[in-house]
Amino acid sequence: AVSRKTRSTDFEASMAELEQIVERLEQGELPLEESLRQFERGVALTRSCETALKQAEQKVKVLSQRPGAEPVLEDFEPDEGEEA
Repeated sequence: AVSRKTRSTDFEASMAELEQIVERLEQGELPLEESLRQFERGVALTRSCETALKQAEQKVKVLSQRPGAEPVLEDFEPDEGEEA
């Protein structure tokens, strides 16, 4: 089993790599073939991050269940000063 810390670190690393890919693509200085490779990697990272977010959403839903009540998905409200 993968620990929560490792999954969180993997998600953060994937997001950081995705941001770097977007910056490189936006600069428009990569050759076409490299741009395509970077785009493909970006798509794979996006799918991986979406899966991780869906899993986290499901866990929030399960943890938000109240005994005898229907499961509810509650919006996350970050504290002021924290990024969403």
